[in-house]
Amino acid sequence: MGKGRLEAFSDGVIAVLITIMVLEMKAPHGHAWEDLRPLLPILMSYVLSFVFLGIYWNNHHHILHAIKHVNGSIMWANLHLLFWLSLVPFTTAWMGENHFEALPTSIYGVVLLASGVAFNLLVKLLVRHHGRDSLLATAIQGDKRGLVSTGLYATAIGAAWITPWISWACYVAVALLWLVPDRRIEKAIAHGNHGE
Repeated sequence: MGKGRLEAFSDGVIAVLITIMVLEMKAPHGHAWEDLRPLLPILMSYVLSFVFLGIYWNNHHHILHAIKHVNGSIMWANLHLLFWLSLVPFTTAWMGENHFEALPTSIYGVVLLASGVAFNLLVKLLVRHHGRDSLLATAIQGDKRGLVSTGLYATAIGAAWITPWISWACYVAVALLWLVPDRRIEKAIAHGNHGE
């Protein structure tokens, strides 16, 4: 099966999730700078989640650009990823509205961790489907960011019960770790196209 519908559907879902998040933000009842102060946790949560959804969209685009076709298992794995990403607006709003209290901040981490696991599962199925010598398999081999991210998410989930700001620092660290898309995929694609 071609990958076009999977890619278009995923792009649409992520666009809707970002739209839902921005619609959750309400304008302050006032016109002074101090009227914005109570909304700062909501805005911070939105920015962080926007970055995370952007990272997933960007990396999703990169991995799909490195493959030629999909199968039913890959489509289900992609839906599994989109399920976890669809919970990001809810946990974002819950965490922001409650000013980073322990439970919402911890559950936010659970959703991010599950999204990361789902993304890794999708990549593994793509590699299995296209083979260990495929462009994608060659480009991603030896990447340790997934393990580091998992450790930071686990730390953040537990740290939320000590102080949510440690969790926040872990979430920001993961975002910074993934902010630049995997250039190895771009290089592999460019090399593959050059070789054709």
